[in-house]
Amino acid sequence: MSEASLWKVAVDAPLPEALTYSSTEPLVRGQLVNVPLGKRKTKGLILGPTNEVPEFKIKAIDSIDNEYAPLPNPFVKWLEWLGSYYLHPIGQVVQSAFPPLKKTEKQRASKRAPVIPQLDSDKLPDLTPEQKTSFEAIAQHQGFSTHLLFGVTGSGKTEVYLRLLDKALKEGKRGLVLVPEISLTPQLIQRFARRFGDKIAALHSQLTDRERTNQWWDVVEGKKSILIGARSALFCPVPDLGIIIVDEEHEPSYKQDEKLKYNGRDAAVMMGKIMNCPVVLGSATPSLETWKNAQEGRYHLHPLKNRVAGRALPDVEVIDLRKQKADDDHQKLMIEKYSHLPYWMSPQLFERMRETLERGDQSALFLNRRGIAQMVVCPACGHTRECPNCDISLTLHAGSHLVCHYCDYHEQMKKKCPDCKEGELEAIGLGTELLETDLTRLFPGKVIARADRDEIQSRADLEDLIARMESGEIDILVGTQMIAKGLDFPKLKLVGLVLADVGFNLPDFRATERSFQLITQMSGRSGRHVKEGESPGLVIIQTFNTEHDSLVFARHHDFEGFATHELNVRAALNYPPVGRLVSFRIQGAHLNKVEETARLLARRAHSLKAQVEKYKAVEVLGPAEAALAKLRGQFRYHLLVKSSQGNLTNSFSRQLLGDQEWVPSGVKIIIDIDPMNLL
Repeated sequence: MSEASLWKVAVDAPLPEALTYSSTEPLVRGQLVNVPLGKRKTKGLILGPTNEVPEFKIKAIDSIDNEYAPLPNPFVKWLEWLGSYYLHPIGQVVQSAFPPLKKTEKQRASKRAPVIPQLDSDKLPDLTPEQKTSFEAIAQHQGFSTHLLFGVTGSGKTEVYLRLLDKALKEGKRGLVLVPEISLTPQLIQRFARRFGDKIAALHSQLTDRERTNQWWDVVEGKKSILIGARSALFCPVPDLGIIIVDEEHEPSYKQDEKLKYNGRDAAVMMGKIMNCPVVLGSATPSLETWKNAQEGRYHLHPLKNRVAGRALPDVEVIDLRKQKADDDHQKLMIEKYSHLPYWMSPQLFERMRETLERGDQSALFLNRRGIAQMVVCPACGHTRECPNCDISLTLHAGSHLVCHYCDYHEQMKKKCPDCKEGELEAIGLGTELLETDLTRLFPGKVIARADRDEIQSRADLEDLIARMESGEIDILVGTQMIAKGLDFPKLKLVGLVLADVGFNLPDFRATERSFQLITQMSGRSGRHVKEGESPGLVIIQTFNTEHDSLVFARHHDFEGFATHELNVRAALNYPPVGRLVSFRIQGAHLNKVEETARLLARRAHSLKAQVEKYKAVEVLGPAEAALAKLRGQFRYHLLVKSSQGNLTNSFSRQLLGDQEWVPSGVKIIIDIDPMNLL
């Protein structure tokens, strides 16, 4: 019998480190094994041999899981990086790298449509000069490099991706394409299927476990050469990876909010580095993180400034809702003429919608109603209440007091506007159902469809809605940000943003950036198929705050101006991407316990700063009650750690948490590195 050797195994349990086991079998790094853990059996991944003999009795590995070949070494290295960077137990990171079900050879016939449709191939369109330049510049890179394909909406980024994938396949390599979950529409998959036929696999949340498992094996066994998917597709070990593409890289949905809180875009760039292949990030409104990297030369920048086929960008009209009150006689006449309109619709929007519908074209109204609490605004002067410490809008709670969700500043809500002393502060809030009801009354006989989380529950609902929009059956589409992304409707000529202010005042330092992105992306849905000489699409934005930074730049399609301005604002406060941020969420069922633990965490943070010289540059903010102070029966507090020196925040956070033995039972501390959402 051969000598037993010791191995480091990442086990599926919330343990910060890998455990040591013994085995008499020959093993290799990346193998999946079954191991005893306490009284149960669990899965584990072999990380490598070890000579360290632990103090306790070493258990033997039960068996090797022969269903899976060992994961390739670079892939295991990437999994280790994820665990270490996002401070998540490595054994739990590993579990995402395997499909949900066992591989069974015999399959029941499925009644569902195939994941990838079979379509006739399309003919290659001619590249515009800008597309050709970008394609050639990216194609000449061998090995790892990161590229930002910065193209206005409708400039043909997808065609550049298709050419780059084609090149990788011709060289015998494979491709990975990430898209935000919301854009994984049949529209996109069909476009790839027309070009690459049966070489495509897809992974996303709308597939059944069996479909996911089959798609996973098709990729791993090399039957398919291109994997398209949401962020979790990164965990499928694609062999011979030749290129990684992250479309709409600015999308917050690339960040996972549960368990392993990784950012798909950042993880993709790291994977490219470890696998030594190029990474292409595409967006019309890049995240400021990516833009800063491109400006500083870490990423190669490839601009596409024009829409394909010489199509014009839409005209943007901003309507000032403060002017809808009666001041002069002309205004009084207007108000009488349009007295039948609901408070949220301006006469201009109504008239433009009527003209669009009379021509037989489509309109879409968009409500970025994600805010939970209402915001407070003075209709006379447009003033909104902000926190004196944080430059973040205060949020109305219980109809009477205003709170800052960063530093816990409170003030009573006053009726009179403290700014102009004239108007009375009003809470504003609005929902898609109300819009739908009002529109039915204003445009009788027109087909109105609503797209929000309540209406669109499944993939089939979304596919049905897209088909009805494409065929022209729907006249007016009302929706939330679900409809702002990546969709392409030939007859859509008018897009209206009902109330831009909702996005301006969320208690988050990224609110302005998100608003700019949303307005630009939404505008990009309008007039995408206008021929030369036809009037361009139209975007109407209604707001109480026409001077808001995101609007001033968005109406002129000026991303670069916006980015320069916003980066200066962030630099002053050390917010990302200039500084680095880590958030700790302290939560539990008992408010007192949660508050005490939050204060204890803050004390630990301040004493760690005092003890270690290099941590002087770390700032500790809070603790404060989270914006969503109670969620699913859990009370929530926040503590933020920020620093202008990126490499400090991670090691500081790791030391701050320590072994977590000090955390009282019934309280959990959830750590989020580079958080995207601070609600």
